[in-house]
Amino acid sequence: MLGAGPCVWLRAKVSTPAPLLRLRELCLTFPEVREDADGVGNPSFKVAGKIFVMHVVNHHGDGKTAFWCKAREGAQLALTTSEPESYFVPPYVGRYGWVGVWLDRRVDWTEARGLIEDSYRLTAPKRLTRSL
Repeated sequence: MLGAGPCVWLRAKVSTPAPLLRLRELCLTFPEVREDADGVGNPSFKVAGKIFVMHVVNHHGDGKTAFWCKAREGAQLALTTSEPESYFVPPYVGRYGWVGVWLDRRVDWTEARGLIEDSYRLTAPKRLTRSL
């Protein structure tokens, strides 16, 4: 019966895309990691208050989904030249050796986990990396 109670609006559920769920699962396995939103609402993953992985959606209207992470010396160049369809140099942080991983195509999650762990180790305090 209309008008017989409080008005209830049904909202469509907004689901979290599978790549973000997988990224979140991998990042949160490391000690003392916290998930935060960046300035525009994209999730970022921090340890000791420092970002080690950023999830990026539609950056400056490019229509793509990716994550950015710190990389060991030489890894950015090796990955982006050997597999440019999967890896790229992200804006802003790329000059510091970060690498981008496209998430809107098939992702090698074993390799992605290795990159995430490297980024964590490069960012986390030594007391945390010793426990890995």
